Amino acid sequence: MSAVFITGTGTGVGKTFVCAGLIRYFRGLGKPVTALKPLVSGFDPGEPSGSDPAVLLEALGREVTPNELNRVSPWRFRAPLSPDMAGRAENKTIDFQVVAGFCRAAVAGSDGALLIEGIGGIMVPLDARHTVLDLMRLLDLPLILVAGSYLGTLSHVLSAQDVILRHALDLRAIVVSETEGAPVPLDATLATLGNFAKAPLLALRRQVPARQNAVFQNLAELIA
Repeated sequence: MSAVFITGTGTGVGKTFVCAGLIRYFRGLGKPVTALKPLVSGFDPGEPSGSDPAVLLEALGREVTPNELNRVSPWRFRAPLSPDMAGRAENKTIDFQVVAGFCRAAVAGSDGALLIEGIGGIMVPLDARHTVLDLMRLLDLPLILVAGSYLGTLSHVLSAQDVILRHALDLRAIVVSETEGAPVPLDATLATLGNFAKAPLLALRRQVPARQNAVFQNLAELIA
């Protein structure tokens, strides 16, 4: 594989967890892998540890330094808002074409697996005219869609799937990452989604680490 884009149905559904898991899986096989999360919000520059870029860097075996953060996530904002809103709060403008160019350069320069993690859900605004969907369309990479198992995820997953397929994007897998405290059993959610999913449906049981490696192996095979 060369590159894959990891997107989600929303914020906090497990995109970074999936990305970091895939990184560790590839590294465990001795295969070259790198990752990007070009835009991140809710980032505290005084305490980067635990942030999404830090999680990716730690999975990659790299130190969480300013230079490494710039390599993984050049556009970092303090406010936990959509990039357009977070940027405005800091009087900064996001140039969509520059973001896209950064991703394209990474794809062209990759000599192994490249994982690009999006921000929020597929329709999150990046600026006044572009969303994450526009970035995915421009890059035209295979996609992994990550969702939680919370009440309401069925509509979110199927809506996201519909948008992705209407734009003829290559949806390789749907990962349902278990939401802690969800009132709906994960297996029940998977059973219903299985009736409608147009891509392989994988269950990531966050509380059962021993079963996670098989999920990442399946994902790696689906995006190869």
